[in-house]
Amino acid sequence: MTDKPPKKTDLMSEAERDAYHAEKMKKKKEARNKILATKTEEKGLLIVHTGKGKGKSTAAFGMVFRAIGHGFKVGVVQFVKGAWSTGERDVLDKFPDQVTIKAMGEGFTWDVADRQRDLAAARGAWEMAKALIADPTYKLILLDELNIVLRYDYLPLDEVLEVLRSKPRDTHVIVTGRNAKDELIELADLVTEMTEIKHPFRAGVKAQAGIEF
Repeated sequence: MTDKPPKKTDLMSEAERDAYHAEKMKKKKEARNKILATKTEEKGLLIVHTGKGKGKSTAAFGMVFRAIGHGFKVGVVQFVKGAWSTGERDVLDKFPDQVTIKAMGEGFTWDVADRQRDLAAARGAWEMAKALIADPTYKLILLDELNIVLRYDYLPLDEVLEVLRSKPRDTHVIVTGRNAKDELIELADLVTEMTEIKHPFRAGVKAQAGIEF
């Protein structure tokens, strides 16, 4: 088996490598600046976090905390996680002037086992979500686990899509949850799919404070 030929930088002195690196980074910066110069539009985004992997809501709440740091007014509606306390909710309650957070769900649908209660909870959460989205003073709205509600057809998909489609131009909306509908993905500006590689639950580790809630 023949040895690989040496890299160009392997044959350089330390000073030559420094100069080569500086020139390479300069060209990258110029190319990057050229691309950025073409990105001039600013608007509210529809963002979807989906997939089987952990981190959909966690990433969304990270954006919520970032928005708070910029002084934005934020609305959060939790469609499922209403039956138990969460760390993020406790933190957000400390910013009453900036954050409206409504935990409207009753837990996972298999916990309740009552479809009519699920339907009523979903409708109540959605009415709250619509009110927040329609209020132009809110810069960012998080609809946590809305995808689960849509998966079980607890809300009409067409109605949800129309509200999201006609949201105020400068409002960002984040939708989380597994199994995002294809129509929602098509409408969205930014879609991230979380992929599970390894999860401690499969090794017998329970959900833990500070990690899952």
